Amino acid sequence: MFLLISLQPCQAAQLDGPACYSQPCFARLPCLNASSSLKSQVRLLKRRCHLPKTAPALKQAGGTRWTCRAAASAETATETPAVAETGIDYIGLHHVGLLVKDTDRALDFYMGTLGLHLNKERPDDKLPYKGAWLWVGAEMIHLMELPNPDPLEGRPEHGGRDRHTCISVVDLEPVKKVLDNKGIRYTMSKSGRPALFCRDPDENALEISQSAPQHEGSSVKHL
Repeated sequence: MFLLISLQPCQAAQLDGPACYSQPCFARLPCLNASSSLKSQVRLLKRRCHLPKTAPALKQAGGTRWTCRAAASAETATETPAVAETGIDYIGLHHVGLLVKDTDRALDFYMGTLGLHLNKERPDDKLPYKGAWLWVGAEMIHLMELPNPDPLEGRPEHGGRDRHTCISVVDLEPVKKVLDNKGIRYTMSKSGRPALFCRDPDENALEISQSAPQHEGSSVKHL
């Protein structure tokens, strides 16, 4: 089960980029219309919003919809296979690490072309190599300027036949337009679904898939 919690525009946040549409303190957000057992299972995402108000989903919703994993009850939470068998209670995928030869060149692609935003709260001077953290929704991509032990030649033309990172978007058409304008090659999904595969300047394969927004209307929905 998932809770979709509607966040109103943050009046206090003044970021370098577009206006922030989030609550500055996620930990205090109430779980509306949820039982006490359900509330106890919800893990609220404690991340600063970075999404621009011009994003289609935000324009439609008037705020950001953040998805929080929750269990229907304390009983079902303890009976999930992963917890029951291993004792490990998974929250989600935190980030994907990608090797790059030149961080600035990679940022020109991920920020300049794809329009991702830098997570300035994770500076690269904390690690013994250059890099950058980029927001993708509520998760991140970590660009790491390190030697790549894998050969870059001979990789499949279609990124779906190679290891790849998948990014979800509301509408695939703006992505295709940006890539076409930049002369960046891509191939469409072989299954016919709205998804494309391209590569960054370091031959890392990316899948960009169109996914319908999981919200419409009310602030909280049970799925």
